[in-house]
Amino acid sequence: MLPLALLALGTFLGIIGLFVNTRQFAYSYLLAFMFFLSICLGSLFLTILHHLFDANWTAPVRRVTEHIAFLLPVMGILFIPIALFAVRDANHQGGEAMLYEWLTHDPHMDHALHAKQPIFQISWFIGVAVALFLIWTWLSWNLRKWSLRQDVTGAAVCTFAMRKYSASGIYIFAITLTIAAIFWVKSLEHQWFSTMYGVYYFAGSVWVALCTLYLVALLLQRTGPLSGVVHKKTFHDTGVLLFAFTVFYAYIAFAQYFLIWNAAIPEETFWYVQRETGSWWDIGLVLIFGHFLLPFLMLLRIDTKLSLPAMIPLCVWGWMMHFCDMSFNIMPVLHSQNFNLHWLDLGCLAFFAGVLSLVFIRYFRSHAPYPIKDPRLGESLGVHHTGALPPITAPE
Repeated sequence: MLPLALLALGTFLGIIGLFVNTRQFAYSYLLAFMFFLSICLGSLFLTILHHLFDANWTAPVRRVTEHIAFLLPVMGILFIPIALFAVRDANHQGGEAMLYEWLTHDPHMDHALHAKQPIFQISWFIGVAVALFLIWTWLSWNLRKWSLRQDVTGAAVCTFAMRKYSASGIYIFAITLTIAAIFWVKSLEHQWFSTMYGVYYFAGSVWVALCTLYLVALLLQRTGPLSGVVHKKTFHDTGVLLFAFTVFYAYIAFAQYFLIWNAAIPEETFWYVQRETGSWWDIGLVLIFGHFLLPFLMLLRIDTKLSLPAMIPLCVWGWMMHFCDMSFNIMPVLHSQNFNLHWLDLGCLAFFAGVLSLVFIRYFRSHAPYPIKDPRLGESLGVHHTGALPPITAPE
C-alpha cells in the first residue's frame, strides 16, 4: 500500500503547487524527474555491465536492474510536463521563464545562446527528448525481452543477443546520457561550459542505482522472492562496486571543479561562484563530506559491506546525498542565495516514487524473480560442475 499512499500524497501536493506556485512546481518536478532518471539509467548501465563482463555475481539481481531500467518508457511519459513548460517558455519571448531561460532570450542579444543556437531551439529540445526515450526504450526492452526468453528456452542465442545489444548499447548509453544531462539540467544556465558534465551525472547515477539495488535486493531476499539466490557474495560485491563509484564520483566532481578553477574563465567560474554563496556553500560541504568521505571511510572495511545496521542507513543516506547533489545542480537557478527544501520537492519525489514503484511491482510479479536459466547463475551460487568429462572415443 505504500506506493499508492505516496502516489496519492504526491498527486495532491503537486496539484496544489501547480496552481499556488507554478514556477516552484516546475523546478521541483524537474528535480524529482532527474533524481529518478538517475536510478533508471544507472540500472540500465548495471544490466549492460553484467553482459559486457560476463559477470556471475550480478546474475541473481539482474532481473531487478532489468525491470528498473525498463521504467524508462514510463519516465518518457512523465517527461511531458517538462516539455509543456519548455513550450510555454518558447512562446513567452522576453518574459519570465518557468524553467529554461534560453527559450525566452533573443539569440541575437545573447552571445552564449547565439553560439549554441544550432541546437538550443525548442524543436531540438522536444525532438531530442523523443529520440532519447525511444532509444532507451528500445535498448532496455531488448535486453529484457531476451532475458525473459532465456527463462523459457535457456538457449545460448539469448545470451549472445544480450551481449550484442550491450556491446553497442554501452556507446549509445554514454552518448544519450550526456545529451540528456546537457539538455535538461546543464542548459538551465546555458552560458556555462563544462566538458565533464555528462560523466559527472553518470557517476552519480550509478552510485544511487547501486544504493537502490542493495536495498531492493535485501527487501526481496527477506520477503522471499530472492531468498534462494541472493547471498552474502551478492551484497558484498554490490558494496565493492558502490565503494568504487564513491571514489569515481569524487574524482569526477573534483576534476570538474579543479579544471574550472584553474582556468578561471568567467563563462565557467560563475556556476561555482553562485554555489558558494549563502547556504549553497554548506550544501557543497555536505556533498564533500557526505557524498564522498563518509561512504568512503565506511566502505573501506570489508565487513561493513555485509553489516545491515551499517549498509541500510548508508544506502538511505546515499539517496539523501544524491538529492542534495541534484538540488545543488538545479535549484540555485530558482533560489540563488540559499538552499530551500520546499514541500513541493517532497511532494514530487513522492509522486515519482509511487508511480515507478507500482509499475516495478507489476513487472516483478509478472515474471520470474531472477533469470532462472542464466548460465552464470549456478556459478554465482557457488555451484560448480566437478564431474569428469565423458571419454573421447575414436569414430569407428
